[in-house]
Amino acid sequence: MPKCPSCGKEVYFAERKTSMGKDWHPACLRCEKCKKTLAPGSHSEHEGKPYCTKPCYASLFGPEGFGRGGTSGDKAIYTK
Repeated sequence: MPKCPSCGKEVYFAERKTSMGKDWHPACLRCEKCKKTLAPGSHSEHEGKPYCTKPCYASLFGPEGFGRGGTSGDKAIYTK
């Protein structure tokens, strides 16, 4: 019997949600950052952990500037 990668308990056939090649309990397939419940195939993955595609994955691992409040990593310096 497969074990849930989140809680480590056995996942029964009738309750399983298969995503990222693993079987999960429906309540255990959650975004690592915001903890929102995810549906199989409708999320992103990073280092074997699920993330909601927007906004969590995009803000954590997306291109620099996307979802981070700016277009580059540089900070402007203002003088008076």
